[in-house]
Amino acid sequence: MKLKYIAIFSFISAVVSAQEENQIPEQIEEVVISANRIEIPFSEDSRTITIISSKEIRNSAAPTVADLLQQVAGVDIRRRGTFGMQADLYIRGGGFDQTLLLIDGIKVEDAQTGHHTLNMALPLDVIERIEIIKGPAARIYGQNAFTGAVNIITKKKASEFVSVGMQGGSFEQLNAEVTANTNFETSSHLVHYSRNTSEGYRFNTDYDNQNYFLKSTFNTQKTPVEMIASFSERKFGANGFYASPTAVNQYEETQTSLLGFSTQFRKGHLKISPRIYWRRNQDEYVFVRQDPSIYRNLHITNKIGAEANASYTSNLGITGFGVDMAKVYLSSNNLGNRDRFMTTLFVEHRFEFLNNLLDVTPGVAATYYSDFDFQVFPGIDVGYKISDSWKVYANAGYTYRIPTYTDLFYSDPTTLGNENLEPEKAISEEIGIKFNMQNINVTAAFFNRDSDNLIDYVKENEEDLWMATNVRSLNTKGFETHLNYNFKINGFIQFLNLGYTYMEDEVKELDITYSRYSINSLKQQVTGSFKSQFLKNLSQSIVYKYAERTVGEKYTVVDVSATLQLKKLELSVIANNIFNEAYTETNLVPMPKGNLLFGLKYTFE
Repeated sequence: MKLKYIAIFSFISAVVSAQEENQIPEQIEEVVISANRIEIPFSEDSRTITIISSKEIRNSAAPTVADLLQQVAGVDIRRRGTFGMQADLYIRGGGFDQTLLLIDGIKVEDAQTGHHTLNMALPLDVIERIEIIKGPAARIYGQNAFTGAVNIITKKKASEFVSVGMQGGSFEQLNAEVTANTNFETSSHLVHYSRNTSEGYRFNTDYDNQNYFLKSTFNTQKTPVEMIASFSERKFGANGFYASPTAVNQYEETQTSLLGFSTQFRKGHLKISPRIYWRRNQDEYVFVRQDPSIYRNLHITNKIGAEANASYTSNLGITGFGVDMAKVYLSSNNLGNRDRFMTTLFVEHRFEFLNNLLDVTPGVAATYYSDFDFQVFPGIDVGYKISDSWKVYANAGYTYRIPTYTDLFYSDPTTLGNENLEPEKAISEEIGIKFNMQNINVTAAFFNRDSDNLIDYVKENEEDLWMATNVRSLNTKGFETHLNYNFKINGFIQFLNLGYTYMEDEVKELDITYSRYSINSLKQQVTGSFKSQFLKNLSQSIVYKYAERTVGEKYTVVDVSATLQLKKLELSVIANNIFNEAYTETNLVPMPKGNLLFGLKYTFE
C-alpha cells in the first residue's frame, strides 16, 4: 500500500506543478510506423501500438531491451536472472512461441524454439525506437505474430561521435561498451561493441555476454543501400532455468547473428522495398555443467530470406502488397537434420471515406509451408476520427503459429515431441479509443482471442513420457489502457507513463489425466514510470511494476535511477528492486533482490 501512495503522490504533485508552470512542451515529430507496407502516421493507425522513443530509452532505468519492455502494460517479459541473459517475450497472455520479433522489419523468429527470440535483442545504444504491435498480426507479418509483434528500429544517420562506457555493480557485474558513428561522402557507419559479465547472484548464474553490431548505409546521395550485421554470444549458468528447479547445474551457450541488406525505390505513386537476410542461431545446452557427457544438446538453425514489400497510392486509397520467401535449415544432435521452405503473399488496401474521417483496411496473408501446406489468414482494421484528437478503432483477424522443431521432434528421458502436430490457430478482435494531443496520449482497448489447437505436453499415466499434443482451446479476453503525459517544470520536460492490463483466461474442459503447462498469464498488470528533471545536469526516474498472475502469485517491484550529465561525461546509477521483493517470473527461478549498477560514459564529438 505504501508504494501505491508514493506513486499517486508523485503523479498528483507532477500534474499540479505542471499546471502551475503553465508551459507547453515542444511539438514531438509524428512517427510513421515502420513495419507496415502502408506507411501510416502513429496517430492515424487503427491498431493498438506502443512506441518507445529514443528519449524514453535514454531516460529509462533499463540496461537492456528485456528490462525496457517490462515497463509496458500488456507485455510480459519473464526473465531468468539479471541483464536479460535469458528471457521470454509474451504479449497479452500468449506464449513465448507466439510473439514475433523484428529488427528493422526483418523477421528473426527461431524455428527451434521461441526461447531464443530475445537472443536478438540489440544493445540499447544502437536503437532509435521500439514499436510494439498488439493483437492479431498474421495478415501483416505472417507466422508467429499470434498475439503481436515487437519491431526494433535501429538508429539512422547521425552526427559523428565516439562514446565509451563502463558499468559495475552488485554480483560483480562488469560491463564495457564502445559505440561510434562516422560519415563519409557517400556512406555512414554505426559500430558497437560491448561485453557484460557477472559472477551471478546465486549459485551457477554467472554469465559472459559479447555483442557486436554494425549498420552501414552506402550510396547515400542516390539510392541508399542499408546493411545491418549483428552478432551476440552468451555463456551462462542456468540454475533451474529449464528443467526442474532442482536441476541446478544446467549450462548454456548461444551464438546469434543477423546479416541483412535493404533498399527502397520510388517511382511516382509506387514504392518498393526489397531486402535479403540471413539469421543464424547456435544453442549448446548441457544438463550438468561439470560433465557434459551426461546430457548435451547442440542445435544450429539457419534462416535465409528474401522479401519485397510495396505500396501504391491511387484515387481509391493506398494498396500494400508483398512477398516473403525463406528457407530454414536445422542441424541438431537431438532434433535431427531438418529443412523447411516457406512463402507468404500479403495484400491489403486502406480505404478512406467521409472526408477521410473513416478508414477501412482489409487484408489477407496466404502462406505455404513445405511441411504444413497452405494457410490463409484474413483480417480488417477500421477507424473513425471523431475529432482531431479522438479516434475510435476496431480490428479483427485470424492468426496462427507453426509448431517449432522442439514441439515436433524433441526427445529426452521425460519428454517426447510429436511430428503430427497441427498449427495453432486463433481469431482475435479488439475495439479501442485513442486520444492524442501535443503532450498527452491515451489509449484504451478491449480485446478477445479464441484459440484452438494449442500445444501442451500431456500424458495418460504417471510413468508415461510427456508428449506434445494439440489439446487446448482457450479464450482470452481483457482490457488495456495507457497514458503518456509530458509537461514542463522549471523549463525541463517531465515524462509520466502509466499502464494497466486486466486479462481472463478460460480453458475449455481437458479430457486428459496429466498436463504439464498451466496458464500463468498476468491477470492484472500495472506499470508506471516518472522520468523527471529539476536541475540542469541531473535527471532521475522511478519505475513501478505490479503483477498478479493467474495462479495467484502477486509481486511489486520498484526500480530507480539517476543520471548526472557533466558536458561530455555522464555518470549514472541504477537501483533495481529497491524494496527487496521476493518473486519469480518463470519456472520458479528466484529473481535477485535489491541490487545496484553504477555507470560512466564519455562521448567524443
